[in-house]
Amino acid sequence: MIRLGLLLLALLMPPPVAAQEGPDPRLAAAARQVALAYVLTGDAEVDETSRQGLDGLSLGLTMRTTVEPGAPVGIDLDRDDVSMLTFLYWPVTAAQPAPSPSAYVRLNHFLRSGGMILFDTRDGDIAGAGTPGGRADLQRLAAPLDIPPLEPVPEDHVLTRSFYLLQDFPGRWRGNPLWAEAATSTEGLPVAGFRRLNDGVSPVLIGANDWAEAWAIDDRGLPTHQVGSGLDGEHQRELALRFGINLVMYVLTGNYKSDQVHVPALLDRLGRDRGYPGLGEWP
Repeated sequence: MIRLGLLLLALLMPPPVAAQEGPDPRLAAAARQVALAYVLTGDAEVDETSRQGLDGLSLGLTMRTTVEPGAPVGIDLDRDDVSMLTFLYWPVTAAQPAPSPSAYVRLNHFLRSGGMILFDTRDGDIAGAGTPGGRADLQRLAAPLDIPPLEPVPEDHVLTRSFYLLQDFPGRWRGNPLWAEAATSTEGLPVAGFRRLNDGVSPVLIGANDWAEAWAIDDRGLPTHQVGSGLDGEHQRELALRFGINLVMYVLTGNYKSDQVHVPALLDRLGRDRGYPGLGEWP
């Protein structure tokens, strides 16, 4: 009877609560190593190009800056939690399915907490490509996201000087605008400077220049895709890499470079407030 009673008690007791799962070790390691991430589209060729492209960009960062990213990581949006990541490269293809509603919840949290998505429609060889409303596939994938008003990146944007001085943002293609969050006031009127949320970083960039193909390298460190022709093509590839480096530095440092522009004026005002000569008044 005692054994029967214990058996019945065991059957009636609620099951033990499972221990809460910790973060995905793969993504936790990627976050620690500042690894660049890309969205898996289901197209093996596109996904491999994304991996090779971010591998090439990571090598460029390691060789030219103090940032040493880990190996690029592919993200399944329906399964992976992107909250630990900082940057997400999203190549747009016609066949990729839209993520699930729960995935969009995670993505919107990612954007609101300082993450950035670079949408690359990769069709920069088509006239008028790269506009936010110009491709149905982009609209289909991006519609559930909390994307702010966008505008073409202006000449004085932090992206043009976060590491290299740039006037254009080419990839395999060039001549197409890069779109970022518009600089607007709370009333919707244009204002000087850029947004302060997320340290001045636009949560979304949209373009069409196929940057992954321009950055991509093989296991020997050699380019995998042709960019332009001859020396002009290699110069364009170099500018594409510089844009990638500027992009990552912009994501990591926010409006630091933008703030630097105002340092002389701030110092001048500080000196005046304390009764010292302005910078332009020293002998």
